[in-house]
Amino acid sequence: MSLPIFLAVMLAAFLHASWNAMIKLGASKVAGMVILALVQGALGLAVALTRPWPVAEVWPWIAASALCHATYNTFLAFAYEHGDLSRVYPIARGAAPMAVLVASALFLSDAIEPMSVAGVLVLGLGILGMARGALSSGESRRLIPYALGAAAGTAGYTLVDGLGARVSGDPVTYVGWLFVAQALLFPPVAFAMRGRGLLRVSARVWGQGTLAALASYGAYAIAVWAMTLAPIALVSALRETSILFAVLIGWAAFGDRMDRGKAISAGLIVTGVVLTRL
Repeated sequence: MSLPIFLAVMLAAFLHASWNAMIKLGASKVAGMVILALVQGALGLAVALTRPWPVAEVWPWIAASALCHATYNTFLAFAYEHGDLSRVYPIARGAAPMAVLVASALFLSDAIEPMSVAGVLVLGLGILGMARGALSSGESRRLIPYALGAAAGTAGYTLVDGLGARVSGDPVTYVGWLFVAQALLFPPVAFAMRGRGLLRVSARVWGQGTLAALASYGAYAIAVWAMTLAPIALVSALRETSILFAVLIGWAAFGDRMDRGKAISAGLIVTGVVLTRL
C-alpha cells in the first residue's frame, strides 16, 4: 500500500466516524439513516448519469452490495438506539475485518502478509474487549447482536464492492449506482418496520442526515477506490482506525464513559492497525 492510498484511507476513516456521530446525535436513528440513504441515492444518480453505463456483469454486484448495505444500515440504526457511539461503533466496525480476512484467504487471490494477519487478529482482541465491557458495565446487552449484525453487513459489502469495483473498472460509476440501488431498497424496509410517519421529523434531523450522507459518500468512494489498488483485507483493516476517531468523538462530544477497559481495547485496536503497516 503506497503512502497516498494510506492517507486517503485514513481520511475515509475519519469521515466514516463523523457520519456515524451525526446519526447517533439525531432523535430518530432510523429516520436519520433513511435520510442518509435518500440523499446518497440522489448524489449517486447525479454522478452516475455523467459516466458511461455499467456493463451487464456489474449489475449483480451492485444488487448484492445494496442488500448488504441495507442489512448494515438496519442493524446499525437499531444498535445506536441501545448503546453509546464509543461502544457500538467499535464492535460494529471491528468485527468485520476478521471476517473479510478469512474470506480473502479462502476465496480471493489477494496476498496478505503475516504481519497484516497478526494486525487484524490483535484488532479483533480489542473488539472482544469492547463487547465484554458492554456486558460488565450494565449497558444494554441488545446493542451487541445489533452491532454484530451491522458487522456482518460490513463484511459482506466490503468483499462484494472490492470485487465489483474491479469488475466495473470504474469505482466512481460503481459507487454511484450502488447508492441509487441502496436508496431504492433500504427506505421501504424502514417504512415497513416503523410506519409511513417515519420521516415526520424536524429540520435538524434532516440536516444531520444530509451531512451524514455527504460524509458517508466521500468515505465510501475513497474506500472502494483504494480496494481496487490494494488488498481488500488490508484496506478493510486500515479503515478501522475510524474506531479510534469514534471513541474520541463519543468521549469528547457525547460524554461517553471512558473506563480502563475501553481504553485498553482502543489501544489494542491501535496496535492492530500499526501492525498492518509493518
